Amino acid sequence: MQGKIHSLESFGTVDGPGVRYVIFLQGCPMRCAYCHNPDTWALSGGTLMKPEEIMHNYERNRGFYREGGITVTGGEPLLQIEFVTALFELAHEADVHTCIDTSGVTFDADNPAYMRKLNKLLDVTDLVMLDIKHIDADKHLSLTGKPNDNILAFTAYMDSRFIPFWIRHVVVPGLSDNDSDLYELGYFIGQFHMLKALDVLPYHNMGISKYEQLGIPYRLKDVPPMDKKLLLDKKQHILEGIRKRRLDIQNDK
Repeated sequence: MQGKIHSLESFGTVDGPGVRYVIFLQGCPMRCAYCHNPDTWALSGGTLMKPEEIMHNYERNRGFYREGGITVTGGEPLLQIEFVTALFELAHEADVHTCIDTSGVTFDADNPAYMRKLNKLLDVTDLVMLDIKHIDADKHLSLTGKPNDNILAFTAYMDSRFIPFWIRHVVVPGLSDNDSDLYELGYFIGQFHMLKALDVLPYHNMGISKYEQLGIPYRLKDVPPMDKKLLLDKKQHILEGIRKRRLDIQNDK
């Protein structure tokens, strides 16, 4: 069993609780307009590594990660679901906290073979960081090139499996900053018991140089970075949606 590794980060502080050893996997089916790692898109690239190699690297500095663990991100880590499962099984045997940073785009409830693989992975997953790019179906398709119905279904499925998850949402001026959409995102995620955190992140354009190097047109070249001063207000709209959904649930009991 080998995985296609894009890169490794030994000091990840925004990729789950504590200090994390972060594994960036190669390959992603989405083409998010604001992606800052287009070099991870192709599944054909990367360096081959075995789960045992990664665990060996982790164990050499285990004391450093005492309050953290291992996070697998990408690209889209669920494209290499068997590899992530093998790695997380070793991690759990060693009592290491495991986290997946995913878009959920591969979720396919109608595919029994896929669901068996996913359930095997979730059995050894302590936390999922789920990136919901947009709550509106048409805007999500325009922003990422993929629909969001399976992503929203994946959110519900994690909740049914009692998998703790964090929601991440990138606020892009003019694309994903509409107050009504943000409220609807909050209203959707507010129904889930296993929602443990909400990260609202500002759009930045620091990946433009990578697009130039790869000869890929950058769709948002005229979009300014998100003003961080406005971010708290945008997050409040999501929180309002969460509170309203939970109030509605309570009133329906």
